[in-house]
Amino acid sequence: MFNNIPPITRNIIIVNIVVFILTFFFLPQLYNILSAYYPLSPNFKSWQIITHMFMHGGYMHIIFNMLTLYSFGPILEQVLGERKYLILYFASGLGAFALFNIWNFVEIQQLVSELERMNVNVSEVYAKANLSVFDFNPTPYLNNEKILNLYIGLTGKMLGASGAVFGVVAAFATLYPDAKIMMMFIPIPMKVKYLMPIVIIVSIYLGVSGNGGGIAHLAHVGGALVGWILARIWKKHLYRFN
Repeated sequence: MFNNIPPITRNIIIVNIVVFILTFFFLPQLYNILSAYYPLSPNFKSWQIITHMFMHGGYMHIIFNMLTLYSFGPILEQVLGERKYLILYFASGLGAFALFNIWNFVEIQQLVSELERMNVNVSEVYAKANLSVFDFNPTPYLNNEKILNLYIGLTGKMLGASGAVFGVVAAFATLYPDAKIMMMFIPIPMKVKYLMPIVIIVSIYLGVSGNGGGIAHLAHVGGALVGWILARIWKKHLYRFN
């Protein structure tokens, strides 16, 4: 089956599966090293901007992402070509990281300002959030919700290919708006130009409201936004020549 998948999509899927098996079964300590953290967190490392795209938190997480990539990636790889498709994938992942952490910055700076007005030593919270020195133990902060939220914001991981995959799906929706697809929670075939905006609006609401259930919904929005922008740019030139 893998031989029928175009090379870039095939290799991305293989790398994701290999990294998942390696980290999930053999080297779980890599989760703290390869997952992405808030850029001003003591746990952030520059390589995490890329490596977080290949990390997954469980079976359903990676299965959903890879099945979605398998469904939409091959078409775009053939239409756009390997170079543009690779740019699309990684630029969407970077867009996901950027938007998610822009919102993180707003929320965390608001927490920091509130805590400083309460004469809380914020530097101490940052120091204790360093996972290379301390274990994840929020117990000392349970009596103060704001301190606990700051601690969680500094130690919370961002991981998964979802942002990059959302960029691929958004690009597909831009190039083939009348294509009909189905999603698990909408079991009726629906034109992707109608379905994608619904998914994005719901993702924005869940991401901003804080009701996301531990899912980085704004990362999905960031990935989709980059995918849409790139597809709009490239769409003008795709069919210029026969």
